[in-house]
Amino acid sequence: MNSKNNILLIIFCLFSFIILSNWQKIYNYIGNNNNKISNKNIINIDDKYQKSSNIIRNNRIVIKTDKFILYINPYGGTIEQVQLLDYLDKLNSKKFLILLRKNSDFIYQVKSGIIKEDNIKKIKDFYKNSKFFIKSNYFKLKKNKKILRVPLFFIKNNILYVKVFTFVRGSYLININHQIFNKTQKPINIGIFGQIDKSINTPKKYLDKKYSNITSKIFDNIAFSTENNKFKKYKFSNIFKNININTNKGWIAILQKYFTSVWIIPNLPKENTIYIKKLFNNIISVGFKSSNYLILPGQKHNFLSKLWIGPKIQEKISKIAPFLDLTIDYGFFWFLSKPLFKLLNLLFNLIGNWGFSIIITTIIIRLITYPLSKKQYITIAKINLLQPQIKKIKEIFGNDKERFSKEMILLYKKENLNPFSGFIPFIIQMPIFLALYYVLTSSIELRHAPFVFWIKDLSSEDPYYILPIIMSITMFIIQLISQNNYDIDPIQKKLAYIMPIIFSLFFLWIPSGLVLYYIVNNLITILQQKLIFYKINN
Repeated sequence: MNSKNNILLIIFCLFSFIILSNWQKIYNYIGNNNNKISNKNIINIDDKYQKSSNIIRNNRIVIKTDKFILYINPYGGTIEQVQLLDYLDKLNSKKFLILLRKNSDFIYQVKSGIIKEDNIKKIKDFYKNSKFFIKSNYFKLKKNKKILRVPLFFIKNNILYVKVFTFVRGSYLININHQIFNKTQKPINIGIFGQIDKSINTPKKYLDKKYSNITSKIFDNIAFSTENNKFKKYKFSNIFKNININTNKGWIAILQKYFTSVWIIPNLPKENTIYIKKLFNNIISVGFKSSNYLILPGQKHNFLSKLWIGPKIQEKISKIAPFLDLTIDYGFFWFLSKPLFKLLNLLFNLIGNWGFSIIITTIIIRLITYPLSKKQYITIAKINLLQPQIKKIKEIFGNDKERFSKEMILLYKKENLNPFSGFIPFIIQMPIFLALYYVLTSSIELRHAPFVFWIKDLSSEDPYYILPIIMSITMFIIQLISQNNYDIDPIQKKLAYIMPIIFSLFFLWIPSGLVLYYIVNNLITILQQKLIFYKINN
């Protein structure tokens, strides 16, 4: 019996599943750069909008904070485009990432407004055909200010409607306050809604091709949280009918790989409704609507709501709303991915490099699991030492499988050896490996994160495939050490030599940060095996 080859076979199957599930989407790597945005490489935004005669694109309102630039349509106050100033659209680019946009071939926009009593069930935007009055078409959060308020006004039938956008320095959270002033002699019934519209199909030109192979399964998802369901997620393709859920609190979001747009439901005395619907023009529409409220003559009412547009930063979104951090897809082993990320983040804050953080994390993990690893290597060494006896038993009882098995069991009992104990480190190692895979592919902090030399993005594959080759060499060395020159089955021996090559092919498209982890893990394995085998043989 040789558990080592069985382990290799199981690992092969697991990685085959991971890679083949994305095989048709293998892509060519384009460009390299780091994740820091240099002011020298980016056009000065203030100069662009203050000096250019094109300050208003299609008469839209432009708002600039330290985190993003928003373009708002004065008809309805719809947010039609958002540029994130801390993120580039792709590696080796001089353009900011555009998260929301409204083009002829693609729509991803955020609406909010009021709904009157006669159309509250249909979510008809009362603002839509009304142009807001504004004091300026360009608003900027000044360096000495922490808060920027942008009010929009319009009056209809002696009712004043005010829509105030509030931005806070350092935050992607937008507070929206709908103020209704009833100057009439009659009471009015009014509610509010918040809505996100997105085209079902995203044109390839708007996607970062570098991430499309390993992340397509988590693109275009809808997620929400209610009082009775802390987290629920749907793929766009699984929306076949309209969904309506009543709740007093929660949130609803459209998710992408690293970014999201989220309506946090206002905590109102009356019940709200979360809705998801598929429109006839291939657009998914999600949002919330409140119950209607009675505003008496001469009175006013404020409807407060919150909107997050930006990256899924775990530390920040977890404070915005309960369970919002679950929008970060850490997979089945999320309970391992979260502490792994916290450890990586802690190390990054100390040393300032995600690659070295991965190396130190690997060392810490191997130190913790060393007692189990030691037991595995001792088992392998003892099995190698027993090869002459195993060969002799095979020669005598090779044709009698039942007797051969009994003799092998007796031999292992005599030597106080359990060959299956070698599986324990493997069982522990694989969940950690998969958990780190999801950390590297789902954490915005690792997007475009450089290591050293040619590795400019640890969340994508090695552009020159050097790391997979090094990993293959380390695996080959481990095979040589494990076999220890004992006579084994020729087929098993050839398989042991072929496996590193196969693995190197699989790892060509695995995030380079994960390959780095595996290389360090293998180097530690080689060192530990050498020391343990030396002690046993001497």
